Amino acid sequence: MDIERRLQEAGIKPTAQRLTICRYVLEEANHPTADDVKSWMDQNFPKVSLATVYNTLNLLVEHGIVQELRLPHDGRVVFDMNTGPHHHFLDEDTGELVDLDPSQLKVEHRLGSEFDIRQVQAVLIGRKKKR
Repeated sequence: MDIERRLQEAGIKPTAQRLTICRYVLEEANHPTADDVKSWMDQNFPKVSLATVYNTLNLLVEHGIVQELRLPHDGRVVFDMNTGPHHHFLDEDTGELVDLDPSQLKVEHRLGSEFDIRQVQAVLIGRKKKR
């Protein structure tokens, strides 16, 4: 994936900080929080402020490059590079968040026409069985 070109096509100036944050979020991380990104940046690109991390993540969300997901069990906000329709499984023991294909879960609603549903996301919470 050419991150620099992807940012340019989205109308985002590809600064060194943004490119580095994007490389981590889009290629290495699995549903990171802003604090995860900041910790990684401190080790790999020192002197980047938490504000820069938040501003970059918010810019990526605004342009549809990542999506923001607030986890229901603890209110933690994670950033997901998978912007297509999908659901999640949250392992209570490890905190791991796993993407689930929509075909793995059937979700229906019986809401009236006064609701305009744009997207459905389910978060299943449980434990992965040990093998």
